[in-house]
Amino acid sequence: MSKAPETGGEAGYRAAIGAFLQERLQAKLDKLKPDDPQREEVIASFVSEVWLANAAKRVEQIQAVTHSLKPIHPDARGTNLYVEPPALPSLAELGSHALGQQFVGDVVGNAAALDVYKLLKLEVNGRTLLAALLAQDADAQAALHTDPAQAQALRDAFVSLTQPRAEGPSSHTLAKQLYWLTGSDACTDADYVLLAPLYATSLAHAVHAQVQEDRFGDANKAARQAWRERKAHDGVFHDYPGLAVQNMGGTKPQNISQLNSERRGMNYLLSSLPPRWEASAVRMPVHAESVFDRLFIARPDVRRTLRALRQFLESEPEANLATRQRREALLDTLLDELVALAAELQQLLPPGWTCDDERFAKLDYEQKLWLDPLRAERPEEAQFARDWLWMDWPSAIGKSFATWLNDQLRGKLPVGDAEAREWKKELLTDGDGFKQQLRELRDKLDAPRDIPVAKGGWGAAGLSEQNP
Repeated sequence: MSKAPETGGEAGYRAAIGAFLQERLQAKLDKLKPDDPQREEVIASFVSEVWLANAAKRVEQIQAVTHSLKPIHPDARGTNLYVEPPALPSLAELGSHALGQQFVGDVVGNAAALDVYKLLKLEVNGRTLLAALLAQDADAQAALHTDPAQAQALRDAFVSLTQPRAEGPSSHTLAKQLYWLTGSDACTDADYVLLAPLYATSLAHAVHAQVQEDRFGDANKAARQAWRERKAHDGVFHDYPGLAVQNMGGTKPQNISQLNSERRGMNYLLSSLPPRWEASAVRMPVHAESVFDRLFIARPDVRRTLRALRQFLESEPEANLATRQRREALLDTLLDELVALAAELQQLLPPGWTCDDERFAKLDYEQKLWLDPLRAERPEEAQFARDWLWMDWPSAIGKSFATWLNDQLRGKLPVGDAEAREWKKELLTDGDGFKQQLRELRDKLDAPRDIPVAKGGWGAAGLSEQNP
């Protein structure tokens, strides 16, 4: 389309119309041979008075809309509306009213008459010809014809495309309809009103333009590249998770509307799915006496390993090297899961989380020392720090683990104190797991490397740092 002139007034509109007609005429002539006898006829049909008079007749075949029925169903027949957004009630919710003066009208009807609407979309000084005619701009009207009466008739014909084509509101069997309760008695027909929803085509076009810019604009491309490369960027990165695309019109999007054709049938649907519950990054032992009975047993790998260990021991394997290696491998898996559970609670929860007496009052004190070690750094937790540094609590953790594992194996298996002592020893001597985790915590807390020997504690088991 030719560039609209910068001058205003009647001369500006005349120049815009002339440039529009000349561009369309040239497109027609380019398809004809220089000696084609139809050239003169085509040139005559693009004389301003002739073309505008013809357009005034064809304008009845189309209708300007802001809210359309066609996108609801392409074969639906009924009322379309043209309501400028500033005329709509102002609401807190997003709607067509939010577009204000910056909106693009759509047009529905015979696609062969869409050139009439393209004429009316011509802009002069930022104002479309249609908007000027609707506002009864004298300059725009005078640009249609030198005869004032003819100009008035053309103006009335062109602005009629913003009016409904039917006598009154109508819907169709292929259109959506719903009864809306407006009164207080749901059993009374008179308390309902029948609504026929229309597609807010002007709003959809504005949303499409915004999403396109946010997805494919140069600014967002630079921001997306910086995000992927984990680089600092002073711009804003836009993303639309769950974005869907609804294509309207198939291979003939112009049968839906002019704006739909400009978008090649593409209409964006923003995600309106209900929120999806996501489990917390780490489970907490709320109202539990021990993490073994609630958190540890809930881990899938723990349940699978327990089942495998139980089945293996119930098969009464021979007492040989292969049996011992198989048993130790299964036990190592349990120990790895226990160390992983402790690391999750230690690293993902804030220091001092076990101070919440409402939720963790029942939790064993030794397990609080184990699972919430950074609580010892809080100034008000001097006693907790001393208890942690004394290091007799790891033995209690080993005993709890041994008791728990025996409880899981009891049934057909005759496990007792001897097995419990073995499970406890395996945990406390796990140099690459439980023991290594304690070393790292002592380094983090700047604690002495030597672990004091306490009766029944770590040192009593012969597992001090001096004798790993």
